[in-house]
Amino acid sequence: MKSKLASAAVIAQSGIAFGTSGARGLVSDFTPNVCAAFAIAFIKSIQAVFSFNTVAIAIDNRPSSYAMAQACAESLKQLNLNVVYYGVIPTPALAYKAMQDNMPSIMITGSHIPFDRNGLKFYRPDGEITKADEQAIINSVSIYNALNSLTELNVNTAAENEYITRYTSLFTSDFLKGNRIGIYEHSSAGRDLYHKIFTALGADVIALERSDVFVPIDTEAVSEEDTLKALEWVKQYNLDIVFSTDGDGDRPLVSDENGNWLRGDILGLLCANALDIEALAVPVSCNTAIEKCEKFTHVSRTKIGSPYVIAEFANLNKKYNTVAGFEANGGFLLGSDVLINNMPLKALPTRDAILPALMLLAAAKNSSITSLLEHLPSRYTYSDRVQNFATEKSLWIIELGKKNIADLMAKLGFGSMEVKSIHHTDGLRITFINNDIIHLRPSGNAPELRCYGEAESFLTAKQLVVSTLNKIKDLN
Repeated sequence: MKSKLASAAVIAQSGIAFGTSGARGLVSDFTPNVCAAFAIAFIKSIQAVFSFNTVAIAIDNRPSSYAMAQACAESLKQLNLNVVYYGVIPTPALAYKAMQDNMPSIMITGSHIPFDRNGLKFYRPDGEITKADEQAIINSVSIYNALNSLTELNVNTAAENEYITRYTSLFTSDFLKGNRIGIYEHSSAGRDLYHKIFTALGADVIALERSDVFVPIDTEAVSEEDTLKALEWVKQYNLDIVFSTDGDGDRPLVSDENGNWLRGDILGLLCANALDIEALAVPVSCNTAIEKCEKFTHVSRTKIGSPYVIAEFANLNKKYNTVAGFEANGGFLLGSDVLINNMPLKALPTRDAILPALMLLAAAKNSSITSLLEHLPSRYTYSDRVQNFATEKSLWIIELGKKNIADLMAKLGFGSMEVKSIHHTDGLRITFINNDIIHLRPSGNAPELRCYGEAESFLTAKQLVVSTLNKIKDLN
């Protein structure tokens, strides 16, 4: 007799938790039966609202992702559902295909976190799940049979093909003729797909540093090593741009023609402007140049995480014709249908990496990326993190700031600076009287404390973050 398991109990005991985007945890905790619990609970939580008989699954290049996909697929057989497996593709490619086919989907990815961790992202037929959906999954009381074996999955290429067509159909085949684009491949889930898109649009593409080992690229905290790589590649290969993404291809990392990486929110700003977006939803951590540039009719500030940005789309779509959002990490979310070159582009309310890169190239067609940047307000941001930093300690620091901001500022070396305002939308965001900003926030995905800085010069913004994090490491 097969042993029976209850999803809520398995999830509660798993050590896996939902963060800002998906359920994340150690690979060792994502056992086949834990993956099954999440997959079955997800489907059970939406079956009363949506009608479907097939679930789509895709993965990133992490060593653990395929076995997790097998476990999810095997468990769904117990619900008499078909599974279509799209292999290694970017998260937005899976989400787009599943939404077009009106079916739910599961992406196995840990995004940028280290390879000893992984995660699950869930999409309803109408898009990314909400925070309420997350609670429904956690609380779902679904009984299922323990998994004893896993079967091989056959790759379907339809999602990859449709994602490529989504973007190549918007431009002529010579759109990027004369452009030399370097693709920093590492272990990105979209590394082969991106070649096809840029080449189909006429670009000369140079492949850079493919890795058979998973590389946890964090587009919001770019390493010094990767900063130097881009500068060197642009010179060595005479590139117009270096393009890369995080592990699952939903967050872009894009350089200018000099090899300087663009901050994700600045890339998002330029993309939204090129798309003639009326209203934006962006997290509180994004650069205030978004409002200061006066290019958008309305800007809403949300908590950090794509579910919060997407939730705001519902409000904005009632009042505005074109709606979008983006995050400080670069992921761009299209909240409404738009026209590009009189061609329709359907909404894709989940983070996407390729759209902002293409729109940046379109905007710089008759000038340069540097020129576009020079026309923006002089506001610069920088961010970094303290890794392996206990969440309890992060929360203690935030709480101290709420109770006694003067005490925390003194501990962080800012005792002589006057505080102008404090916001608790997500973490602790402190604006000084000179409009410099530091923002502290515990990561929702890993035991890390993130720090964001903003100032009128890049060096000042970086100095704010470096100084703050150095002090934080010494706090008791």
